[in-house]
Parts: sequence; C-alpha cells; structure tokens
Amino acid sequence: MTLTLYNTLTRRQEPFETVEPGKVKMYYCGVTVYDYCHLGHARACIVWDVVRRYLQFSGYEVRYIQNFTDIDDKILNRAREERSSMEAVAERYIKAYFEDMARLRIKEADEYPRATHTMNGIQRLIHDLENQGYAYPANGDVYYAVRQFADYGKLSGRKLEDMQAGASDRVNIEDAEYKKKKDPFDFALWKAAKPGEPSWESPWGAGRPGWHIECSAMVRDRLGDTIDIHAGGADLIFPHHENEIAQSEAVTGKPLSRYWLHNGMVKVDGEKMSKSLGNFTTIRDLLDRGVEPMAVRLFVLQAQYRKPIDFTDEAIAAATNGWHTLKEGLLFGYEYGDKLGKGEWGMGNGEISETNPFVQRFKEAVDDDFNFPGGLAVIFELAKELRREGNIIVHEGKTATPAEELRQQWQTLVTLAGVLGLEAKPEAEKPASNGLSDAEIEDLIAQRQAARKAKNFAEGDRIRNELQAQGITLIDSKDGTRWHRS
Repeated sequence: MTLTLYNTLTRRQEPFETVEPGKVKMYYCGVTVYDYCHLGHARACIVWDVVRRYLQFSGYEVRYIQNFTDIDDKILNRAREERSSMEAVAERYIKAYFEDMARLRIKEADEYPRATHTMNGIQRLIHDLENQGYAYPANGDVYYAVRQFADYGKLSGRKLEDMQAGASDRVNIEDAEYKKKKDPFDFALWKAAKPGEPSWESPWGAGRPGWHIECSAMVRDRLGDTIDIHAGGADLIFPHHENEIAQSEAVTGKPLSRYWLHNGMVKVDGEKMSKSLGNFTTIRDLLDRGVEPMAVRLFVLQAQYRKPIDFTDEAIAAATNGWHTLKEGLLFGYEYGDKLGKGEWGMGNGEISETNPFVQRFKEAVDDDFNFPGGLAVIFELAKELRREGNIIVHEGKTATPAEELRQQWQTLVTLAGVLGLEAKPEAEKPASNGLSDAEIEDLIAQRQAARKAKNFAEGDRIRNELQAQGITLIDSKDGTRWHRS
C-alpha cells in the first residue's frame, strides 16, 4: 500500500514522497485572530489534525507548524470598535482558539509562529526579493512585481492576461495604492505606517507587512526552503498561496512545497456561511448548544476532505447518532472486559499488528488521498460487531466468541478510531464536578445570566468556562439555560 495525495499544484493524485525519508514538514495556514472560530475553521483544523495523526500512525516523524495572523486590517478594525489594542484583541482570540480546539480534541501543533514575532524574517525576505529584482519600493510601501515571476498562476491555473481582461472594469485608477504600483497585479509586501496603527521600523520606513509575505517568512524560518505539505482552505489557493509561491520560490529557486493540499468549504443549509445571512455559527456556540464534539469530528470526517460539506440540523443529528453507535463499541472493553476475563484489556492502547485485516483495510482506504470516509466504514464495522456482542452478553450473560478475539477487535477499534481523533472513556473517568451541589450550580448560572444581561460578556464567559472545567455543561436556548454533568 502506498499513500497517494491529490496535489493542487499538479492537479493529479501522486505517490507521497518526502524531502527527507521518514520525515514530514507540514505547514497549515492558520486563523486571523479577530473573532471566535467558526464552522469553517472547525473543518479545516479537524482535517489537518487527522492528516497529521494518520501520517504519524503510518510511521512518519511529523513536524507540524500552524501560524497565527495577529496583524491585519480586520484585527485593527475590531480593536477600534472595542477601543482596545491590536495586541489585546489578538491575545483574546488566540486564547479562545485554544479553548475551542481543546473541546474538539485537536492536538496542538509543534509550534504556533505569529506574524508579529517574525518581523526579522519578513524584512529579510523582502530585502532578498528587492535585491533580486522582484520587489520595488514606492513611497514607504514595497510591492512584488508579479510579471517578473514567470510561473505566476501555476497553482491556481490563472493567467495574467485573462485576469487583466476580467478586471479592466473594476480598477479604480484614482485609488492611492493603485497609483503607487507599476502594474495593477503587483501586491504589497510592506505597507507604510498609518496614523494610529501599530508599525515596525524597516529599511523602507515604519510600517507593517502584507499578509502573503508573513506565511512565506514563517515557513522559511521554521521549516526551511522546501516543505512536504502546505495545507489550507480552498479559498486560499488564490491569491494567498499563489503569492506565497511567487515570493518564496523567487528567492530560493526551490519549490516551496512538494504537495499543496486544500480542504473544501462549509455551507450552512446550502448557502455560504456569512454574518449577513444570519447563518454564521461559531464552534463554541455550536458546542454550547449541546452538540457533542465527537459528533462534529464525525460529521467532518464523513465527507471527502476536498469536497464542500453542507452543515444542517439533519446532518448533525445523523452524525450524533453515528457517534453513539461508535461510542458503544469504544466502551465495550470497559463495560465487558472484566466479565469476559482472559487477558489484560487495559485502556485500549496496546499494540495492534499491521497484518490485522481491519488495519490493512483501513490503511488501504485512507492511503487513497486521505479517504477518511472509507476508513470510517471499517471502524463502524468493528463498532457494530462489538455492540452486537455486548447485547448478547447483556441478554444471555455470555457469548460464544472467544474473549481474546473480542479483546483484539476492541483494541483495533480503539486504535483506529484514535487515529481519527475519535475517543470515548467511561463516565467515571471524566472530570468530576468538584462536589458542586445542584443549588451551587444554579446560583452560578443565575450570576452568569445577570452578567450577560448587563452586557458583561467576559464575566459570563468566565463563569461558563469555570463550570465547564468542573464537568458542568451549559446549554443555552430560547427557553433558558439547561445544564448537565458531563
């Protein structure tokens, strides 16, 4: 079995061969931290989390880097709205990011570089581009000369002449930035400082970096000239990833990444998710309504990662039912291991053989361009069989299937499900509620409601997080707030 991946750059599926045998350098374009993460972020982060897990399961040593864009017009706008600072906004939403991802059981990356922490690398890369004739200064700005890079458009398949024809009616020749450019397609590498905005000193004057140069610099600083996998949403193919290639490869003369992988977008009830349509859903809103994190993971993984997915109440309900089936199988060893005896059932984390037919079928499916739905089919087959055996034990007190065979099946299920980040533990092993009585919980909920009514949302979030940490889940609805011990 050989892992093959669909490479956006070549538009075909190719065998996976790394720059350095047995090692994978992987970079995922992360979030711009000006708001809470939404369903689109959930899908992307789950997909690349599982890609990383599967590569590790397949024996690769993976170095996984995910950036934060912490200087951006959207962040500055949010800071102005809140009469806050760019740093305060970024820090708040970075903290919220980690809280949301922890609830979805997403493993942390090996490193999270930030644009504001990479200024030396950004300026060094711009300086190199200028020296090699790919960049030019213009009244405090610095622009990339797109026509100097002969391969521009190779990732997206776009041609400059076609884009020029399509853009002719949309160009505002009176725009100040347009007047600075030598060519309409040139894009900013460095932006001159504006009054009241954060800035950094540079050879071109005080200013801040453009978005595209940030990722090129962070990749180069953390992983080198050429990496194995550059991942992100399909909406980043153009112009962001196209511009990354132009910047990086112009300087190094080497491929920026051997494989470019892109996840599909998320729709809500068939429409693009947007605040103007009122269908914008954050991860925390979804989970606070009582949707189980593992059901969200299952919903995402049931679709081919490159295809769009449609988030509907029916789809989440189906994923929740599927998760309950899978959960029964995952809990089999905890519930029936002692009754069956014969062998150490443990915590389900022992070794499984690569000759195991379920493992072979799982790998055969997922090796085909990360076909997670195919891998799930194998997992559900195991889970349903164990659930059937559990029903036999409940009703008949025993089963004809040898205990060792059941132990191996359960061990295989736990391991393969774990590759997809799907995990379940007995209730007794979940965090205790720290002895809070029902009355104490109700009192904290009342305090939270009073804080929210007074528009003190920070205090409301603090109380909710405090209860969550003690195993109390709140579910807000139009009828009020319900809670349960998780």
